[in-house]
Amino acid sequence: MSALTRQINVTAASSSRGLTAGTVAAPIRLGWSEVQHRAARIAAGLGRLGVEPEGSIAVLASDAADVASLAQAAWFMRAALTMLQQPTPRADLTVWLADTVRAIRLVRADVVVVGDSFLAALDQLASHGVKVCTVESLRTATPGALKPDDAQDEDIALRQLTSGSTGTPKAVEITHANLAANVVALFDGMNVDTDTDVIVSWLPLSHDMGMVGFVCAPMQMGVETVVVPPQEFLARPIVWAELISRHRATITSGPSFGYGVLSRALRRVKEPAVIDLSSLRIAIIGAEPVDHRQLTEFADAGAPFGLRPTASVPAYGLAEATLVVSLAVSRDRPIVDAIARRAASDHHRAQPVRDDTEDAQHVVCLGPPVTGTSVRITRGGMPLAPRQIGTIEISGASVAKNYLTSDGVTPLASAAGWFDTGDLGYLDEQGRVYVCGRAKELIVIAGRNLYPHDIERAAEGVAGVRTGCVIALRVDEEEGPEGFAVLAEVRDVDDEATRVRISRDITARVSQHVGHLPRQVRLFPAGTLPKTSSGKLRRNSARELLLR
Repeated sequence: MSALTRQINVTAASSSRGLTAGTVAAPIRLGWSEVQHRAARIAAGLGRLGVEPEGSIAVLASDAADVASLAQAAWFMRAALTMLQQPTPRADLTVWLADTVRAIRLVRADVVVVGDSFLAALDQLASHGVKVCTVESLRTATPGALKPDDAQDEDIALRQLTSGSTGTPKAVEITHANLAANVVALFDGMNVDTDTDVIVSWLPLSHDMGMVGFVCAPMQMGVETVVVPPQEFLARPIVWAELISRHRATITSGPSFGYGVLSRALRRVKEPAVIDLSSLRIAIIGAEPVDHRQLTEFADAGAPFGLRPTASVPAYGLAEATLVVSLAVSRDRPIVDAIARRAASDHHRAQPVRDDTEDAQHVVCLGPPVTGTSVRITRGGMPLAPRQIGTIEISGASVAKNYLTSDGVTPLASAAGWFDTGDLGYLDEQGRVYVCGRAKELIVIAGRNLYPHDIERAAEGVAGVRTGCVIALRVDEEEGPEGFAVLAEVRDVDDEATRVRISRDITARVSQHVGHLPRQVRLFPAGTLPKTSSGKLRRNSARELLLR
């Protein structure tokens, strides 16, 4: 029996806690024991469809109760589960279908299980030779006996498609041991009390934070959890706060942009008494670099509703680490490090300066590594001292061993056991983690390192630019001298005078902020810049906009 299935079994047998899923208007609650009873039916149905030990199941579903039972069924059968990317409202469905079929073939899925919200995709998937079935057909199967003793720690639990898995898909192979270790480390870092804590989430289950953090983790440990589809939040952002208030939630999580959207929604509430956020002790902020201004904005917007000033918990994580690498849980407000921008860009050093220094660059502290995970900073393979900026590398029990690519299984870490995250950052004197940006997205001009997020945050300060809707891109050398472009969504995009003013102000503000002029400033209407299902900007996909 694996550590994962053992703990799930204990939870199902002894916990009175459970999962509330479905929609806000029609919620359905299942105890964790009921989730396992459903899993027994689903496992029997999957077995009749030919799924065997070390098999592969792909899932296109948004209902957390369905996904939780499917995951248990797969793991007790020793099969791997892959959550397929769900189409966003702006997605080109032809492109989404082609990418989805590529991903299904990559993971060699024996069957694709389709939830009620995506039944329209059944025929389209079947037309590409994909074996499909519905969640409903599995729910009504005659239950069989689950076999928890068969599962092994080295079995693949999840094949997590990376955020760049369109066109050339790649999956991180997360074992039972990886998942069990990371969940324990996550809950230990948050000091979770399984008897009293309540979790609320709207994050997509195709994303590692949504799937691992808010389905796998509470199912393993036995925590009361409420999960609604992301469409509920996107359609009506205040529903996030309403769910926290209604269920007296103590833990939630979201990307930086999500808290910005929620902050604006809270400011529009005319009667603060209708929402109570005083129960919320941990609001994890991750999935993208954390903007220090949004920490302040969320704290200020939430204060009239009883939000604790210490609730925001910046975090660092990635699929290759199963989920979490570090957490900044504290009794104080989040730490924001003010460092000299020129020292960082020219000398790769995080030199502390006063917060109000004109040259100050603000980097949010993402806390110490969680239990069982080690972090080091390197340059050219050599470890660096504190406050030296370099490549972030990780190792530990939560770090996956392999990628699955179109060329087969490839090792993820070096021979010494360290995984190069592709992120640039530094550690402070206490060993806490700070992330500056992605190495492959770094903009280098005249030997200086410019971080896209630094440019983007400067441009967002211009009146008329939509918050969280700016992308800075390196301009390829074949297109001219080294430089960068700024792409921004703006209001009143059709007004020529407004466009001229915004372009001029972006150029001036960015130049003042980073010391270099953008080679291009391109303005677009709302909804143009590509984003993932969790709202994260997709810089590589945005490059196509430069060709328009």
